[in-house]
Amino acid sequence: MKKIVLFQIFILSFNVYSETKRLTRSEYIIAWTNVAVDQMNQYKIPASITLAQGILESNNGNSKLAINGNNHFGIKCHKWNGNKMFLDDDKQDECFRVYKNAKESYKDHSLFLKKYSRYSFLFDLDITDYKSWARGLKSAGYATNPKYADLLIKIIETEKLYLFDHNKQTMLANSKPPFSISKRLNFHENKVSYIDVEHGDTYYIISKKYGLTLRQLHKFNDFSLNKDFLEEGDIVCLSPKRFRSKMKKYTTTQKMNLYSISQKTGVKLKKIKKLNAQFTEQELLPVNTMIFLK
Repeated sequence: MKKIVLFQIFILSFNVYSETKRLTRSEYIIAWTNVAVDQMNQYKIPASITLAQGILESNNGNSKLAINGNNHFGIKCHKWNGNKMFLDDDKQDECFRVYKNAKESYKDHSLFLKKYSRYSFLFDLDITDYKSWARGLKSAGYATNPKYADLLIKIIETEKLYLFDHNKQTMLANSKPPFSISKRLNFHENKVSYIDVEHGDTYYIISKKYGLTLRQLHKFNDFSLNKDFLEEGDIVCLSPKRFRSKMKKYTTTQKMNLYSISQKTGVKLKKIKKLNAQFTEQELLPVNTMIFLK
């Protein structure tokens, strides 16, 4: 009788696990980018590394440990006082931490790396040096797979997760576009995020896909509230343009106006107009025109 009950429990748990909707990698990135960036800002761990580890360790959030234990990083018990799960890993019936929700897993991942001295050298690395972080995690013994560092680096470079290591804002909130955000998101040198417009994009569609209001999008891009026409190749800023620029000047490579240069450089139009008062806002400037940015 005991064997029958145990078998029924196994079948039930298997059905729950197998019927859960599987996340794609793009959906996983969209769901957890904000949390990874928040952890980066608090604990100085590259968001790209956190996301890549979450992707690899949890199989895009689809592993049994992630679904039933909210554990996205394969962290084992190590004197853990909370709930536990036992799964076969390097050995049989190894103890893994269980969390109330997956966000707690992300937090504990940061605390785990900060707590143990064998990872301390990682925090001396540049936060944008994801390759050294990946290799350092492997050498410190985070995982036994000899290809662990290479797997992390491949995920980061394929999905362009390194872009998030420069992102100090969490403006991608809870949107679920049908594509990988990381493959469209770019950053100006002054860390203003933007996308290049593709066929079918409108300001309204972009605002919904990237979790912004139309008012925010209009403000970030210096245009009136009734503007909603975009052409393929246009640039749309997804965070506020800045008064400061790392570049002193910009030289046009095609015919452009001051507004286009503002979008191209991520520098506020007001600042560019002030520094280049000899030109009007919509005046089409010839190739090789030098425009001051600071």
